[in-house]
Amino acid sequence: MESGNIVEYIDLQKIVCAVVLEVKNHRVRLLTESNREVNLSDQRLSHRGKMQIDLSMGRNKIIAALKEISNRRRSLINHINIKQLWDMLKSDHEWIDLPAMTHFCFPDNSTCDHESAVIRAFFNNRTYFKFDCDRFLPNPEETVGQLDEKEKETARINRLIEEAGLWVRNAINKPFSKGSLNGDKKEFAEILKSAYLFGKDSLHYQTSKAILKKAGIEPNDELFRLFVGLGIFDEDENIDLHKLGIPVSFPDTLTSRAEEIKSLPDKVFLHDKRKDLTDLLVITIDGQSTLDFDDAISIEDKGGYYSLGIHIADVAHFVKKGDPVDSEAIIRASSIYMPDHKIPMLPAVIAEEVCSLKEGQIRPCISVMVKIRPTADIIDYDIFPSLVRVKRQMTYYDANTVVDDNKEIAVLYDLAKKFRRARLDSGAVYITMPDINVWVDENRVITLNKINRESPGRMMISEIMIMANWLMAKFLAENNTPAVFRAQPDAKQRLYRGENGSLFQNYMQRRLLSRFNLGSVPERHAGLGLNCYVTATSPIRKYYDLITQRQIRAICGLDTPHTSEEINKIIQLVEQPMANVLSLQSRRNRYWLLKYLESRTGQKEEAIVLGKRRRSYQILIPEYMIECELPSSSGIDLKPEDLIQVTIMHVNARRDVLSVFMG
Repeated sequence: MESGNIVEYIDLQKIVCAVVLEVKNHRVRLLTESNREVNLSDQRLSHRGKMQIDLSMGRNKIIAALKEISNRRRSLINHINIKQLWDMLKSDHEWIDLPAMTHFCFPDNSTCDHESAVIRAFFNNRTYFKFDCDRFLPNPEETVGQLDEKEKETARINRLIEEAGLWVRNAINKPFSKGSLNGDKKEFAEILKSAYLFGKDSLHYQTSKAILKKAGIEPNDELFRLFVGLGIFDEDENIDLHKLGIPVSFPDTLTSRAEEIKSLPDKVFLHDKRKDLTDLLVITIDGQSTLDFDDAISIEDKGGYYSLGIHIADVAHFVKKGDPVDSEAIIRASSIYMPDHKIPMLPAVIAEEVCSLKEGQIRPCISVMVKIRPTADIIDYDIFPSLVRVKRQMTYYDANTVVDDNKEIAVLYDLAKKFRRARLDSGAVYITMPDINVWVDENRVITLNKINRESPGRMMISEIMIMANWLMAKFLAENNTPAVFRAQPDAKQRLYRGENGSLFQNYMQRRLLSRFNLGSVPERHAGLGLNCYVTATSPIRKYYDLITQRQIRAICGLDTPHTSEEINKIIQLVEQPMANVLSLQSRRNRYWLLKYLESRTGQKEEAIVLGKRRRSYQILIPEYMIECELPSSSGIDLKPEDLIQVTIMHVNARRDVLSVFMG
């Protein structure tokens, strides 16, 4: 090989024709047909011929000559039938060199142009032969079939990209009417939707990327607006529901099964192991919109002590292990409560009717009866299956209103305060912060309420349920029965003791709590100041509570207990779905809170500095209990717990953006 030789090399899946300008140490300097000079290893050359160009004729003429040669070689490809060659040569399982293959293709007077045409043809079509620049090997029939299908699919995808790109470009400028998707358009939409939701994890990511590039639009905001315009998404679509694959409704088979459970006769409640507590004054205290009442309380003055009853709906009486309803519940892990949507763990006919402790209805329960002194010292307790009839259903507001006038409510509140004091004396970490309740009505009007967790009604129920869960944990431990026990090591650091922490201290203390652990054996729960703990007071809403209830029923002779191994397996199965539930609730609550703030740009708010980052401060806006970043300003040095005033500058709920500036 020398200067002036015509050569070819492969670049970006194309064969490039070039002339050699210089050869040095196994490298060549080339001038290409596109008027580029390149320096390559001679190993990269796909074809070396004896044909030459006179380098003295000037650059423009050289380029013209190269283009003419390249066009001539491309035109020769049309005379090559690779399928026919494969039919003739497929029985020969040997490599065929370039001169031989060129002779097969052009039997008469083949030249360098013909050799190049052969290389180009086999480079473009690799279905029938393995290609190694200067030699070729016939593929087996099975491989040819597979490659042929792959080639057809590639061609289909390329056509789809062209058609979908044009469709998207037209749709983004003039959206089609909602519900008009069908045929190919539906496939286009599903491809784009999959990539939008799952990004690089989507099987359609590359195809979607090519479609959007062809359409000339961005993959985020513009694509979301297209989905809204086509009726694929709602303007406030809960994207996390799609990403996490959380079911929002129950299949018909499960609804039918729930109706079968509902139709069971009331006499199945009757059992010689159940105590009849229907004469007790039992009440529920819940939120105003609650329909699934799974806990109730009672209190009786016995002269010198009280009989405190915590009555939990016996969901396991209706939902048996292995039942289709149970199998669905373990997948869901928990009911999900969001400002605009509730997704129950159990079908409504079970959660809100069959199991719900509704006023005036007899329901099977697991009752925790506590013999307790006015000082909140527990004398004794008993746990057993029961029959209960709720006499009155109260809201937290109702309880707050009558706490000074209603003797029973007053006693319950007093016992709750004293029980909390005992927990704090045992090292419990008391964290209390306002809870911002976001509610979205059917007209998408957003309402915010700041809930005081320390109101008498809420505080009373919270402490009594903690007591019940603790006693049920003791009951399980004393009977050597595994359950879903909760444990928590000591906090990494204590910022305050008792109930005296500021909002800043409460907020930061929560970050310093150790992660709680779930296991089948009891351990100390340092955060609550208790020697053992389970959650079993919400079996309608939480699967862990339902499992623990079954273990209690087993001690009472009503069920077959799970083994420790089975409990640990259930914990593993439910752990990720439960994490998804918590993430979904938090993110959706934040979305609607930001949506509320979108109309309040320019509004001034008080904020607390939480800490400093490299180029910003992390702050908390107490009015909405929402965190955001405050850009650092030159000359201003803020410290944690500083109170400042900020102005809301920009909010975008869809992008999860809240921008503020100081002042």
